[in-house]
Amino acid sequence: MNWMWNRLPNPAAVVLAFVVNGVLAERAAAHVKWFCAYDVAGTPRGLENILCPDFELLLGLALVTLLAGCFVERTYVGDAITRALDRATAVIRDNTELMFRAGVGAFFVALWALGGILLTPELKTNSAAISWLQLGIAAGMISRKTMPLSALGIWYLFITAVMQYGAFHLADYPVFLGVATYLALVGLQRDLFGVRPLDVVRYSAAVTLMWASIEKWAYPEWSFPLLTQNSAMTLGYDAEFFMRAAGVIEFTLAFALIWTPLVRRVAAMMLVAMFVSAIFQFGKIDAIGHSAIIIALLTFVADNAKVEATAQHRLVTEIRQPWFAPVGLCLAMAAFLAVYYVSHMALFGAKLV
Repeated sequence: MNWMWNRLPNPAAVVLAFVVNGVLAERAAAHVKWFCAYDVAGTPRGLENILCPDFELLLGLALVTLLAGCFVERTYVGDAITRALDRATAVIRDNTELMFRAGVGAFFVALWALGGILLTPELKTNSAAISWLQLGIAAGMISRKTMPLSALGIWYLFITAVMQYGAFHLADYPVFLGVATYLALVGLQRDLFGVRPLDVVRYSAAVTLMWASIEKWAYPEWSFPLLTQNSAMTLGYDAEFFMRAAGVIEFTLAFALIWTPLVRRVAAMMLVAMFVSAIFQFGKIDAIGHSAIIIALLTFVADNAKVEATAQHRLVTEIRQPWFAPVGLCLAMAAFLAVYYVSHMALFGAKLV
């Protein structure tokens, strides 16, 4: 344990840093590819560099926090928090579809106005037709009948981006596919094999954020220029430790989005705070780029659905017991690390260690 005391003042400081980082890591929530140089094909940090004592300490804190949240949810305190959230978010819950339609419409109008962007700021295009397609997607939000056509347009933009930038790069953005599927399902008044349209978006958002977390560990140097410009947000810790902490926090909150109702609502609320706060630091590019996921997260905060209809979903509910949450988080983290590094090695020849 000497390494811990050499690196950090005391255990209480570690816990405090983890909590404060969760509040202040909003600047790390800005998508680094929009503001700094990056190289997706570059060699990522080896796993021996990622799975270090610092990482183990941060993961341990994340597991304890997640487990505590799961147990609190089952208490009177959890019930009180749920009721308070229900009251505070009733307007959002009653207008979820309207929020999605307005948010998606505004997002694509902004892309049309800016021009030269496919879906996010670093995905560039010279096609004038793309801009007009984006305006058409926005127009499709006016009527429920035309929402499936807008969904097809988003799918087309995503596939175009994959062809231009590669599937590995677009693995950062499956949330767009989730939003497109939501629009199609709501427009057609259907679900996806018993899965609610809103849950489709929630799962895609969770995958998006968990994948983005891996990049914070694999390529922390991409963010170093931002940390140099904003040194105060590292709370005195070195940039390497801060990026590990930011990745663990983001991955844990993203994983929580697929867990039990109160846990996922609180996680969504924390993620909203992170993304909205980042806008004040990075401006309109960050606001436009993250607007779709912020709208989605707000609807997750308001979503109070507890009973799932199908037998498969009831089985999932039984699995989501408090003691399984840490196991699930570790399995998810191992799976995403494995998929990220194995796929990168297959495509670009990177080494696992």
